[in-house]
This record gives sequence, C-alpha cells and structure tokens, in this order.
Amino acid sequence: MPRVKGGSASNCKYKRLFSITKGYFGRKKNIFKLAKQAFFRSMTNAYRDRKARKRDFRRLWIIRINAAARSNGLTYSLLMNGLKRSGIEINRKMLADVAINDMPAFAKLVDQAKVALGK
Repeated sequence: MPRVKGGSASNCKYKRLFSITKGYFGRKKNIFKLAKQAFFRSMTNAYRDRKARKRDFRRLWIIRINAAARSNGLTYSLLMNGLKRSGIEINRKMLADVAINDMPAFAKLVDQAKVALGK
C-alpha cells in the first residue's frame, strides 16, 4: 500500500492560516509556526477585548452622566437613585446620549430626580 503524505491537506492548512495573517508585520505573516502563534494570540486578545469594550463604554457613559448631572446640581449616584425612586427606567447609554445631545430634556430628568429625592 502506498504512503499518503497529505500534501494537499497541508497546503490548504497553510493557505488558510496565511490568508488570515495576511496583514501582519514581518515573519508573522509567512512563517507557519510564527503565524500560528500570532493568530492564536490575536484571537485571545480579540476575545478579551470584546468583553473589555462593554466595560469601557459603560465607564464612558457614567462619566458623561456624572458631568451633566453635576452641572445641574446633582451627583451621579443621587441622580440614579432619584430616577429609580421616581420610576423612570432609562439605561445609561440613552441617558448619556440625552445628556450630550439634549440638555433641556436632561435638566427635566434631573428635576424629576430632585423631586423624588425631596430636594
């Protein structure tokens, strides 16, 4: 029985990996061992940073809400507590967008939070 060397399968494996690592710098794009290491590292970083992006955006929204709330005489924590007590359910993404793009509407929300807090 003749020996099968598997050249076509290896070529497909190499072509697939090299097409993925096409834009990488230096030998990481065309040396199989280095390309494989760079590819696995990039996938690890991508997975980690998809999780981190959610944390980063939530942090950004909180910073924006806090800045707008302080310009209206409340802190972030008091604003969120007042909105919760007054029954206004708005997420931080939309609240930050309102704070940036529609200051009069945000001021009304702050006033309702102040009423709910008794200030």
